[in-house]
Amino acid sequence: MKVLHAADLHIDSPLRGLTRYEGAPVEEMQLAARRATENLVQAAIDHTVDLVVIAGDVFDGDWKDYGTGLFWTRQLGELHDHGIPVVIVAGNHDAASDFSRRLTMPDNVTQLSTSKPEAKRFDDLDLVVVGQGYGARSMPNDLVAGFPLADPGLFTLGLLHTSLDGRPGHASYAPTSLDMLRGRGYQYWALGHVHKREVVLEDPWVVFPGNVQGRHARETGSKGASLVTVENGEVQSVEHLSLDVARWADRTIDCAAANDLDSLLALVSSGLDEAVAEADGRLVALRVRLVGASPVHQVLWTNPDRVEAEVRRLGALQSGVWIEKVKIETRRQGEVDSELMAGITSTAAALKASVEELAALDGMFTDFRNKIPAELRLDGGASDGEPVLASPAHIAASLDAAVDLVAAMLSGSGAA
Repeated sequence: MKVLHAADLHIDSPLRGLTRYEGAPVEEMQLAARRATENLVQAAIDHTVDLVVIAGDVFDGDWKDYGTGLFWTRQLGELHDHGIPVVIVAGNHDAASDFSRRLTMPDNVTQLSTSKPEAKRFDDLDLVVVGQGYGARSMPNDLVAGFPLADPGLFTLGLLHTSLDGRPGHASYAPTSLDMLRGRGYQYWALGHVHKREVVLEDPWVVFPGNVQGRHARETGSKGASLVTVENGEVQSVEHLSLDVARWADRTIDCAAANDLDSLLALVSSGLDEAVAEADGRLVALRVRLVGASPVHQVLWTNPDRVEAEVRRLGALQSGVWIEKVKIETRRQGEVDSELMAGITSTAAALKASVEELAALDGMFTDFRNKIPAELRLDGGASDGEPVLASPAHIAASLDAAVDLVAAMLSGSGAA
């Protein structure tokens, strides 16, 4: 038996803000979730799966028009034509209360209850799926507490949209614990909500497949679904299938060996080649980070606009690459021997070391922080090693950057 486990399709997610970027492939990125969904359906057909389960957030919210629903019903119709049943639970983005439009789904689709746990039994597979969707966007309760114990004669799959016991960057929804999951006696827990793939546990299997298509620069790497193979009532394998059509990537370029701008750009060009190869023919939305203590530091920090333009030029020469952002994070080699620089460095260090001073600076950013889109205001203070905008960690990093910028300016003109 084969089960395809997916979650977080976010069909027609608006991807706000792309138009602010120079040369952004807006149409390709906005259609990426649809193309990845089509890949999901094709993967189910190609692998002759017996069942598809989707753990919430098929949509990103209420439909702008019926076109979103019609696209989805066509995909479900493809699965219907190949005799593949689908079981779905609603998540926080497609909670029942948030939708003003509805379409009748094909009869191969089961949408589990939002008011209580519901079981869908497949006698021909010796399988039962137990799950509960969201009736409202907010879900503070542990839904698993109401799930029935497993039927010992059937392979039992739990289907749930949850933050589990907490994941960085994801709000708490339907929180639960691994002990609670183990206690139900199910063989596989098909989870959704967390956009990064994670095999949490293998006994029983507890899996977040991640979303099928990365939506922004923090959702890097391969995105897709999990193909679950079951034999004699036991999970034999859980395989990640790459389904994304556009891939967000973060390429770090160590500039320590760069003596001038030309040698640095040669390093960047090699990095772009590597990113293209890893994407395997997909569009690459690439964030380039220039790091390291480097002789070219002064040039980078005193001519950032030119450096960014040169990196974007290299991206424009590559087929299938869009440079999303260029971040200059290099450091100066040695110290600037100046009383003024010593004072600036000392002041910045004192600010970073003082909880009170950082708190005072933090207050200056309150209005700015409130204007940041929700997807950028993540809990925990960091995401993938990068501080959240206007967080204390970001303010401290900005102080370091300011010191380096002043040092570069004091070192000379910086002409390339």
